[in-house]
Amino acid sequence: MIKQFELCIVIPCYNEEKRLDKKRMLNFLEAQKNVLLCFVNDGSSDNTLEVLNSIKIAYPNNVEAISTPKNVGKAEAVRTGITYCNKNLKFNKIAYLDADLATTLEECYEISKLVTNKVVFAFGSRIKKIDTNIQRKTSRFLIGRVIATFISKQLKLGVYDTQCGCKIFDSKLSKNIFNEKFISKWLFDVELFHRIIKIYGEEKMHKICKEVPLKSWIDYDDSKVKMTYFFKLWLDLYRIQKHYK
Repeated sequence: MIKQFELCIVIPCYNEEKRLDKKRMLNFLEAQKNVLLCFVNDGSSDNTLEVLNSIKIAYPNNVEAISTPKNVGKAEAVRTGITYCNKNLKFNKIAYLDADLATTLEECYEISKLVTNKVVFAFGSRIKKIDTNIQRKTSRFLIGRVIATFISKQLKLGVYDTQCGCKIFDSKLSKNIFNEKFISKWLFDVELFHRIIKIYGEEKMHKICKEVPLKSWIDYDDSKVKMTYFFKLWLDLYRIQKHYK
């Protein structure tokens, strides 16, 4: 096994047997021998774990497949994976990515190169431009923009997209911001921004963070976040603001 990985990518998986694109993952691992994929099977009731183990068998030195005893939600699954990597592996940077690969592994890897000695946090942003391939359902896009506006005001930062599932941190920062459980299962991304602000202060955020417009992002079906959550997330936002302020 490589002693020091350039990048670890944590991928939470809940009943992803049919959506996991094994071929794409194997092709990526073949091209990037200095990257480790850490899959977190989040209490799946289907054959997700079997698929993950088959990927690990193909690349045993570049894949970890761990499980939670029951379904704990995306926030805790991501935290479990990053905590595991921090305790058991050596790496320069760590990321998390959605299992459907709406953001590709390749683009996550490219964005990770922006994390340097001065930049400790980089994340993808679903900004639709003439030269990008951003495919989002109209309803989700409109709802997302409303939510993003309120989140940006809460953080007091000019962030376009806090909720994109592609985020990369340097190893030291990951140890500091993932040690405590999150308040929200789905808006934990907002909490991460609050935790980084607490460490560096609002004024330094534009220097130590990079928001990167994605070249491609495809809104696949079967999202684990239901549209009805729109009516509940405001309570989560209130609780987050109250806790971190």
